[in-house]
Amino acid sequence: MKSKYIILIIILLAIGYLGYQYLYQDHRDIAEEVAAYSIASDQVNQEFVTNAEVAETKYLNKTIEITGTVSKIEDNSITLDDVIYCQFTAPLETDIQQNQNVTIKGRFIGYDDLLEYVNLDQCSIKN
Repeated sequence: MKSKYIILIIILLAIGYLGYQYLYQDHRDIAEEVAAYSIASDQVNQEFVTNAEVAETKYLNKTIEITGTVSKIEDNSITLDDVIYCQFTAPLETDIQQNQNVTIKGRFIGYDDLLEYVNLDQCSIKN
């Protein structure tokens, strides 16, 4: 009878441990991940203009590299070609200038239909 309780406790502990590991996984390090797609900003924008649902399914939560021309610089973000919004986790400490061609790697988090922006977060500058 005691052995049944011990086995039951061991099983419950194992299930609890596995559940905890599943729920509290390590955070992704986008800067270290290999990009699933490497594409120009105008091509990404064209995919969303053509069929936003298909493009969103293709890129959602994936690490992608986008090459484009810097159109706007803020403290924690860069906009490429007025259509790609790239948010960084820390303030930018780089010599990036407007109208400079750059490649940025980040996680695709969605497409803003109203502003027609592709949104990336956890970005890093590749060049």
